Amino acid sequence: MKISKIISLCVFVTGSSLYAQTNDVTAPLHAMQPDYITPYVVPEKNNIEAVLNRVYTFLEENTASKALNASDNSEVTDFKKTKGKIIFSPGSFRLTSYEWGVTYAGMLLAAEATGKKEYAEYANKRIKLITDIAVNYKSESLRDSPVHGVLQPRALDDAGALCAAFIKAKKYPNNSTNADPVINNLIKYISEKEFRLKDGTLARNRPQQNTLWLDDLFMSVPALAQMGSYTGDSKYFDDAVKQVNQFSERMFNSQKGLYMHGWVESMQVHPQFHWARANGWAVMTMVELLEVLPKNHPGYPQVLAQLQKHIAGLVQYQDGTGFWHQLLDRNDSYLETSATAIYTYSIARAINRGYVDKLAYAPAVLLAWNAVASKVNTKGQVEGTCVGTGMGFDPAFYYYRPINVFAAHGYGPVLLAGAEVILLLKNNRFEVNDSAIQLKAKG
Repeated sequence: MKISKIISLCVFVTGSSLYAQTNDVTAPLHAMQPDYITPYVVPEKNNIEAVLNRVYTFLEENTASKALNASDNSEVTDFKKTKGKIIFSPGSFRLTSYEWGVTYAGMLLAAEATGKKEYAEYANKRIKLITDIAVNYKSESLRDSPVHGVLQPRALDDAGALCAAFIKAKKYPNNSTNADPVINNLIKYISEKEFRLKDGTLARNRPQQNTLWLDDLFMSVPALAQMGSYTGDSKYFDDAVKQVNQFSERMFNSQKGLYMHGWVESMQVHPQFHWARANGWAVMTMVELLEVLPKNHPGYPQVLAQLQKHIAGLVQYQDGTGFWHQLLDRNDSYLETSATAIYTYSIARAINRGYVDKLAYAPAVLLAWNAVASKVNTKGQVEGTCVGTGMGFDPAFYYYRPINVFAAHGYGPVLLAGAEVILLLKNNRFEVNDSAIQLKAKG
């Protein structure tokens, strides 16, 4: 027999053998296990808590918890009597940044979801420290105070997220910290001092005159909403609703269901760069507003409808890995963790509050959490988070923003996301039905 025939016969026999093992008659092909990049499973509460605990441990060890005299590094115990410059004890993150306002809120929610008091203690301890310094310590120069941004805010970044978190902390059981002077100072900046367009829309004069930053929805509206709830004064609710509506009129692309990052009044054409984290701030803003906005407020239906449209748009752009891209509608931009965590939290909370259809959206939330969890390393650091980002009008600006484990924007959203998914799992049952994750039918 010729060699070529022998080879052909071997190939035929081998191929036939393999074919016989994996054809549609001999094997249930529909049940074959796909090679998923992100674990395709219903997350378990204990695994989520393990992720949250790693984050908590890392932050507890790497953020300041006391104030020191700058001259000799001795601990400050009485802020009324302290003279000279004081500083926070060493840490890797700033206690008074807007990112840490989100982190405090995340710790409070994690305490609620898990029943573990240490999360709330983390937030309350540092909020009390900031408040004690702001209220009692008198420095020769305001810039010498480690909380100078709280005492004299210069941008919404300095005021909104912290203000909202401080009010949430005030509502937390057994919290006796008198944060009212700080809260009142921060909300006064938002309501009375921040630059606005002629129609009252909160704006900035950078990078261009009369610029709207989508980020500023979150840097203002949750604080206004919380203040409305805290004081009962409807003017705060009215302003919060107005901001959502007027930002949305200018910046929301109804065809895509996404927001542009920046809008400049003087531009005849408005370039649309749908930056992921800014869209995260927007969707979280609406969830936070609806949480406390009275249902009989005339703006409630508008905000709810806008949230529903935005969530519907966002889910269309989720990547198969469970993440979302840095630029949402550009799949060659990198997958970004902080935005994915914000969407996980916001959509999960929208489901838990009945704002959106849980049958439709819950599986996407679980996939997103599994993706986020994969980015919390053994040290508790959050990987894959874009660093602080200004506004650009070209794609390279967004495509090449660095990522860093010390980008503070990732930690609060991860805490919020994990906590809210725990609450989602508590109130619903999921199963793998015909290979796909589904909400389990009743009965």
